[in-house]
Amino acid sequence: MLKEFKEFAMKGNVVDLAVGVIIGGAFGKIVTSLVNDIVMPPIGLLLGGARYNDLFLALDGGKYATLEEAKAVGAPTLNYGLFLNTVLDFLIVAFTIFIVVRQINKMRKRRDSAVPAPEPSEKTCPECLSVVPILAKRCKHCTSELKA
Repeated sequence: MLKEFKEFAMKGNVVDLAVGVIIGGAFGKIVTSLVNDIVMPPIGLLLGGARYNDLFLALDGGKYATLEEAKAVGAPTLNYGLFLNTVLDFLIVAFTIFIVVRQINKMRKRRDSAVPAPEPSEKTCPECLSVVPILAKRCKHCTSELKA
């Protein structure tokens, strides 16, 4: 059983999946940094200096300056700023994956169109509709003559 597991684990697909998950995690961190550190500050500046991380609604009706202050008091909050950051993260990742998959599909189409279709090795007898070898001069089923 250990040998079977080792064969399974070392198959190309499993290793490729593991590499993809690791790279995906690292890519997610890059996108999160891009959103939090590059995209959101200018948007916050345009909105009057608001920090997206501090956009929240206190459900207990209290007034708190920051999300941290509301959490310290234990107030329930609706953190729509953090939600907007997460949605933007997702949209960037989804768009990037879309672009990558689109390019891979284009490369596959080019590769598939470059490979010529194989020559047929069989043909159909016009009399009995049986399949016969392409070089046959007579049908092996009905013995009718076949045109070249």
